[in-house]
Amino acid sequence: MTSRVALEAIGVSKRYGSRNVLNEIDLTAERGSVHGLLGPNGAGKTTLLRILLGLVHRDAGSIRLLGRPLESRGGSIAGDVAGIVDAPAFYPYLTGRQNLAALAALDRDGRSSRRCSVDEALEQVGLAEHANDRVAGYSAGMRQRLAVAAVVIRAPRLLLLDEPTSALDPRGMRDIRALARRLADDDTAVVLSSHDMSEVEELCATVTVINGGRVVFSGAVNELRQRAPAAVYLVRTSDDETACLVASTHRGVKVTAVERGLEVSADVAALDAYVIALGCAGIAVRALDRRVRSLESLFLELTRPAADAGTAAAIHDAHHNEASPVLS
Repeated sequence: MTSRVALEAIGVSKRYGSRNVLNEIDLTAERGSVHGLLGPNGAGKTTLLRILLGLVHRDAGSIRLLGRPLESRGGSIAGDVAGIVDAPAFYPYLTGRQNLAALAALDRDGRSSRRCSVDEALEQVGLAEHANDRVAGYSAGMRQRLAVAAVVIRAPRLLLLDEPTSALDPRGMRDIRALARRLADDDTAVVLSSHDMSEVEELCATVTVINGGRVVFSGAVNELRQRAPAAVYLVRTSDDETACLVASTHRGVKVTAVERGLEVSADVAALDAYVIALGCAGIAVRALDRRVRSLESLFLELTRPAADAGTAAAIHDAHHNEASPVLS
């Protein structure tokens, strides 16, 4: 049976002088899926992607791309791997079509039947109308679209994208996200670095979160939500102001006033005690609904500074104390 694993990185580490940029990073991505790579600025995401593309030498760890070690990547394997890191660079005096044609002619390793034509790639990224315009006149968003078209030509089996929608307007973001889904549907493994949590929630079923050069979570998005140490509830009461005061006397209960009532963060036992206390204080509970934790709020908890990372550690420890594979 053919393995579905397209990317497997184990214990990848990288130092720059005395700075430990990556510390034993594990990352796995399957074909036919979009895997999110998350982390704050400086977490090490771009360095990791550069290492996976063979642009930066790692200090330790092993990497397999499409079943073969990174060091032996060549021939058809090289043609099946593509990526975008940093700002895209093109010949400004050539048109978009001419730039892509030149790249296609130089790319001798990617001669597979899956490759699409220059015009098809331009159409897929929404640049068909500007194909004959010089790149010197392209906006930052158009250059980003052209960079995506350059990797689409190769029809890769593994695609690594470093914040591909960061310079795009809403229409461009929609187009690139749709393209990522289409590539995954065509059995490509897509690893997507992003700061846009709505983008990750829309595209990714699995994520790896890096903070300070370490993996603090890797697994399904739904698993991340389930492992959050406290649920969040929307509570409507007859006296929200007094309800907040009651909460201040209960450990394990955090209350925030929101537009439609109170957002209460607590586990089940603490919530029960809080509701009982409200009743004893003569405050009626008119509605209580469990809310789905947003990915953004969980991301912020996981990537807090080390001095305030108790919640992140709880999620990370809970994840590693259970013998359930994340991606295999």
